Amino acid sequence: MGTEVGAETTDGPAGRPALRPVGHEQLMALLDHTSAVIYMRDVDGRYLLINREYERLFNVRREDIRGLTDHDLFPADIADAFRANDLRAFARGVPVQMEEQTRGDDGERTYITVKFPLVDEDGRPYAVCGISTDITERKRAEEQVHQLNAELEQRVRERTAELEASTRELDAFAYSVSHDLRAPLRSLEGFSQVLLEDYAEVLDEQGQQYLGRIQANAARMAQMIDDLLDLSRATRTELSRRPTDLSALAREVIAELSARDPDRTVDVSIADGLVAQADPHLVRLVLQNLLGNAWKFTANRTDAVIRLAVEARDGVDVFTVADNGAGFDMRYAHKLFDPFQRLHSTAEYEGTGIGLAIVQRIIVRHGGQITADSRPGDGATFRFSLVPAPTDWEIR
Repeated sequence: MGTEVGAETTDGPAGRPALRPVGHEQLMALLDHTSAVIYMRDVDGRYLLINREYERLFNVRREDIRGLTDHDLFPADIADAFRANDLRAFARGVPVQMEEQTRGDDGERTYITVKFPLVDEDGRPYAVCGISTDITERKRAEEQVHQLNAELEQRVRERTAELEASTRELDAFAYSVSHDLRAPLRSLEGFSQVLLEDYAEVLDEQGQQYLGRIQANAARMAQMIDDLLDLSRATRTELSRRPTDLSALAREVIAELSARDPDRTVDVSIADGLVAQADPHLVRLVLQNLLGNAWKFTANRTDAVIRLAVEARDGVDVFTVADNGAGFDMRYAHKLFDPFQRLHSTAEYEGTGIGLAIVQRIIVRHGGQITADSRPGDGATFRFSLVPAPTDWEIR
């Protein structure tokens, strides 16, 4: 410690501060008022000095520790690690940083330590100085976070396995229900048709009406089974995105609707070049339901119009399906995408009330949004996107 550090005075020439020597006591006062652990050891590992924080932390006195080594103070494994780090600082000749551990009353403690060699006038190292900062609480917090993350990952794995098992069970159940219900429905429909065809002369008009209602309800239940299976697939089928031509899919859907209802004349406009990165099978379900609804709810208009277009909003393609049909009251719009919720009676317009629930689930699975705008008697407009939108962005 032969070199003295300068401190400023105010009596230098031309009003400039002059330097005066800083003695050992003043340097130690500086070291003693820092929260870091500071120490100095010679090339043989013997202590030359320690500061107050070292004394406090390891319950030693500086006058007692001088000349001792880490092997006199710590267990052999810890002392060996300290010595190895000292030698690394000597060998490198520059400050080096490492983590070091000691044992305290409350368990293992961890420090970030910077060690650097001190050299004499000939450039030979004669001591190593260490500055250590206690990061135990931070390390313990990190370990807790790591442990919590590991536990969470394990719980997620377990929950995922349970969900996969439940999904398989639901798939099996859905298939079983679909298969088991269709057989009796086909019997109901078939025997009703036989009665109408072969026993028409025996049945009065009311009896024939009853059979017709049986057939209609059997067909409606079959459609409900199909829709429930579509709802299940929309929620759980693996998403397979690829470039999808919505214009072509929409024209296919309209062609199918026209084939089932050849007497209708509808002004259909489908924009060209509607393409999205999406699952084509699921997007076809979206178009089947949205265009199917537009077709259905314009049935009472002789000037029916259906439009499919796109517009860019904040770099996101927003697709629009619009019609001039029956429309609905926006006060009940919150029910639109719930299963089995209908804003029109089945006497007015047939349906199961599941279609828009299927649409909404498919759109959400793609990361998109869907909204509706309508007025009674003035048609409806559905807008949807098929990609995640910018933060706080909403289709309007």
